[in-house]
Amino acid sequence: MRESDLLESAAVDGTGDIRQIAALTEVAQAVSGMLTLRSALVRVLEILGRQHQLVRGAIALINTATGRLQVEATHGVAVDRAGARYGLVDGVTARVVERNKPVIVPQVSREPMFRERLPRSEFDRREVSFVCVPIPINRKPVGALAVELPFRRNRDYDHLVRLLRLVALMVGQAVRVERLVDAERQRLIDENAHLREELRERYDFSRIVGTSGPMRQVYEQIARVAGTNTTVLIRGESGTGKELIAHAIHYSSPRARKPFIRVSCAALPDSLIESELFGYEKGAFTGAQARKKGRFELAEGGTLFLDEIGEINLSTQVKLLRVLQEREFERLGGTETIKTNVRLIVATNADLEKAIAAGTFREDLFYRLNVFTIYVPPLRERKPDILLLVDHFLEKYSLEHGRQVKRVSTPAIDMLMSYHWPGNVRELENVIERAVLVCDDGNVIHPHHLPPTLQTAEASGTVADISLADAVAAYEKSLIQDALKTARGNVSRAARLLHSTERIISYKIRKLGIDRERFRG
Repeated sequence: MRESDLLESAAVDGTGDIRQIAALTEVAQAVSGMLTLRSALVRVLEILGRQHQLVRGAIALINTATGRLQVEATHGVAVDRAGARYGLVDGVTARVVERNKPVIVPQVSREPMFRERLPRSEFDRREVSFVCVPIPINRKPVGALAVELPFRRNRDYDHLVRLLRLVALMVGQAVRVERLVDAERQRLIDENAHLREELRERYDFSRIVGTSGPMRQVYEQIARVAGTNTTVLIRGESGTGKELIAHAIHYSSPRARKPFIRVSCAALPDSLIESELFGYEKGAFTGAQARKKGRFELAEGGTLFLDEIGEINLSTQVKLLRVLQEREFERLGGTETIKTNVRLIVATNADLEKAIAAGTFREDLFYRLNVFTIYVPPLRERKPDILLLVDHFLEKYSLEHGRQVKRVSTPAIDMLMSYHWPGNVRELENVIERAVLVCDDGNVIHPHHLPPTLQTAEASGTVADISLADAVAAYEKSLIQDALKTARGNVSRAARLLHSTERIISYKIRKLGIDRERFRG
């Protein structure tokens, strides 16, 4: 019988009398209002037990993982005996689910199947009737509702079955909703895990582009501090990738599965920075219609990255200092003390020492922040990385904009290498993206695809102002120092790295005044 037919027949044949309607209403409220499915099922059996004087009752559902019936709720049955009492593996309940048809046993003592399963002591009690109906979802059985009632010769079993099928229908809808919620919850958990893994891979410090000596020092510092809870101060010019370093520290740390919250202090006015960081209570100020959590609460257990820390006002600096010292704070307009477990990473391109001298930055806060400092070198100090960065951005934006740009011509590379890059890596990225977009006459970037500021060294202010000999000596010194650092001061190994001889490198070390002892260790 279809679900709509059940409802119609209940109204016509008397199943819908006042008492039954009241019971069905209670059941509907139970399955829709309880916090968990199990508690709702227990409540349904309690309602049926009160309305129909049940001796026993049980609701069993198919476990989606194992495919077997499992008791979810009972009435008048000990929990440890529920499975045995209702034969959930091969008994009557399992047959009802398998055939998707109700079973009615007016007198259990006269039914051979029950007599074979139950001990004699069970029949010494008063006679009972057994009724079991399937629980459907989209007409497919997902479980069964079984009840035992005191035996009555004149009981209307058709009437009872229709009532129980209506109840089973409601239970089925509750089960369906529960499973949809569980599926959605699992989907979100899986998606969250996938996104976190993508973020971890994206911001893993091994994916930061650059192999120059200054960048290798940055990698060593990241690896050294990532596994700790130490506060980190990242310093460097604008556009050098300070936020990328902060991400790398977080996603290489034990807090990687917790939130990473970023706040740009320079983008927030002084009147809002405190409420954004620490939150506020309802009525704390005009427009505060409800309590709002601050960034410290949102980052609980994870990492809070404060970019451009030098821009925060003195009053906020005081509260920030307390958080670092005491690990606690109050929301704006509140009195409740909130404990916090957040790792703080801050960054700035400002000269904090000058700000301290000018009285715009607290000296005690500076010392609290300056526990472990990472200096991100400007692009002009890591020229060997320019070609690697160009290849990286070329691949990225060719794919993003659907272009087939494969390489950069030698004259264009010379222009990129001679420019002084005041905007650092961010400026280089923008230059390559623009070049990919305007390169519509082939798959090679030429000088005319680059911005006018790069066209000539004179126009960009990067014309050479030292002699060729001095420039070559400086470059040689940098290469030898990098090799000695890699070789831990071993001249023979450094010579092999540079494809040279130990005699030549030793001569260069003396000539260029390099102290190889500082690289030993």
